[in-house]
Amino acid sequence: MTGQTREQQRALDAYARVRKVEGQALRADYKPRVNGLGAAVLRDGLAAALAFLEREVGNTAADRLLKDLEWCLERARLPGLSAEALKKGLPGAVRALELDAYMLATRESLRLLVWFRRAVQATFPSEEQGHA
Repeated sequence: MTGQTREQQRALDAYARVRKVEGQALRADYKPRVNGLGAAVLRDGLAAALAFLEREVGNTAADRLLKDLEWCLERARLPGLSAEALKKGLPGAVRALELDAYMLATRESLRLLVWFRRAVQATFPSEEQGHA
C-alpha cells in the first residue's frame, strides 16, 4: 500500500500529466478543454463528452486530454478499463462498459477532472496577469 488516499493519487496523477503539457499554443488549447469537459460529462454523459473530444481528429490538445485521462483512469484500476480494454482508446472502452462500470468511470472521471482543472490553474500562467 502506498499510504496515499485515492484523492491524493488523483491529484498527483493530474498534476503529473498537466506539467507535461508544453508550449503556449498547446496550453491555450488544452485549458478550455479541461475546464469544459467536466460540465460536458454532467450535461451529456461520459461517453458523449469523450466522443466530442474524439471527433476532433488532428487536434493536439483534444488528443492529449484524452490520453491524459486514459492514463489516469487506467491507474485507477476501474472494472472494464484495464490496459487491454483501453487498447481501442478511452472513448471506445467507455462505450463498451456495463452500466455499473460506466457509472464508476463517470464518477472517477469527474473527480479526476476537478484535479485537472486545479492543476491547469496552478501550472499554466494566467492570461489576466498581462492585462492587469
